[in-house]
Amino acid sequence: MSNKRFLSGIKPSGDLNIGGYIGALRQFVMMQEEGECYFFVPDLHAVTIPQDPKELRERSRQIAALYIAAGIDPRSSAIFMQSHVSAHAELGWLMETQAHFGELSRMTQFKDKSDGKDIVSSALFTYPALMAADILLYQATHVPVGDDQKQHLELTRDLATRFNNRFGETFTVPEPIIREVGARVMGLDDPSSKMSKSNPNQSSYILLLDEPGVIRKKFSRAVTDSDMNVRYDWDAKPAVSNLIEIYSVFADIGIAEVERKFEGQGYGAFKKDLAEVVIAKLEPIQQRYAELVHSEELDRILKDGANRAAEVANRTLNAAKEAMGFLTF
Repeated sequence: MSNKRFLSGIKPSGDLNIGGYIGALRQFVMMQEEGECYFFVPDLHAVTIPQDPKELRERSRQIAALYIAAGIDPRSSAIFMQSHVSAHAELGWLMETQAHFGELSRMTQFKDKSDGKDIVSSALFTYPALMAADILLYQATHVPVGDDQKQHLELTRDLATRFNNRFGETFTVPEPIIREVGARVMGLDDPSSKMSKSNPNQSSYILLLDEPGVIRKKFSRAVTDSDMNVRYDWDAKPAVSNLIEIYSVFADIGIAEVERKFEGQGYGAFKKDLAEVVIAKLEPIQQRYAELVHSEELDRILKDGANRAAEVANRTLNAAKEAMGFLTF
C-alpha cells in the first residue's frame, strides 16, 4: 500500500445515472488498490437546499449501498455518513474563518444554484469551506474531481496553504485527480449537455437502477448522426463519441478497439451491443444493492466506517484547534 490517501463522496440529492458510475463509483473501486480510502455520503452538503427528510434518509442509504454494491470493500475503505462524524461541521466552521468573502462569492456553483431564487440558504454560499474541511480532515493526498468541482478543490488547496503558513504545518495540500475518458458523460438526447436526471426527457439518461428493458429502449433512442460510421471524433461526431466512451468504460476496452469492433456495422448493431454491455455490468450491482439498501448489514458498515473515520478526523481537528490557539486537553 502506498502513502496515497483518497477521499471522495457522492451527494444524496438524486438517483445516480451511469455518469456517476463512470465518473465516481468506478474510480472509487480502483482507488482501493492504490492507497487508503475514505468514502462518505455528504448529507450535510445535501441540506444546503431544501430536502424532504424522508427522501434524504432514503437517498443516503441508497448511495451508501451503491458504494458497496459497485465494489468498494468496507473492510479496507471507510464508508460513512458525513453527519456521523461531527468533526466535519466543526472544521467547516474553522475553514469559514480562513475563507475570504470574495473567494466564496466567485464560486460558479453558488452563482448557478442561486440564480433566480428568491430565498437562498447562507450554507449554499459557505459550503465550499465545509468541502475543504471534508478533504483536509483526512489529510487526503489525492481527490478525484469533475469539471464542476475543480474550482472548489483549488479553494481547498488555497485554504490549506494559507492555514499552514499562518499557524504552522497542519494540513496536507491535496492533489486533484482529473479524468480523461468518461470524465463527463453527456445526455443521450443532446451531446452538448451533461447527463442529468433533471432533464425532463427520461430517455436522456440511464439510471444505475434502470431495468434491462428500459436500458435497451433508452439506448435505441439515443441520438447519433447521419454518417453511420462508429468513429471517435468529439468535434465532428459528439453524440457517437459519447456512446463510444460509455462502451469503452463498461466493456473495459480501448476507444480504438470499439471503433474496430463496429467498423462497417452502422449504429443499430452498435447501440444494441452497447445496451447489453451496460446491462451486464449493472446487473450484479443492482442485485447486491437490493440485498443491502434496507439491511442491518448496511447499518453496521456505516457505524464502523464512522468510528474509523472519526479517529482520523478528530486527530486533525484537534491539531488545527491547537494551532489556532484554542484551549485543548
